Amino acid sequence: MSSVALVEYIIHNLVEFPEQVQITEIPGEEENIIELRVADSDVGKVIGRNGSVARAIRTLLSALSVKERVNYTLEIID
Repeated sequence: MSSVALVEYIIHNLVEFPEQVQITEIPGEEENIIELRVADSDVGKVIGRNGSVARAIRTLLSALSVKERVNYTLEIID
């Protein structure tokens, strides 16, 4: 499973408006950035209390980074 597909699967199951989810992968030399945009009402669900949900998604991306040998950074754009 690719990194974008993983993030997309997780986010679509968290948010109330999955049709408004936009995920963009920006490749870089040292790391790839995954930009995530969701509806304004869903930002809190994606971040979670004290950032717990966002931290968990970043942890999964970190584990996938080891497998794919590419560093990923998740940026939540609100």
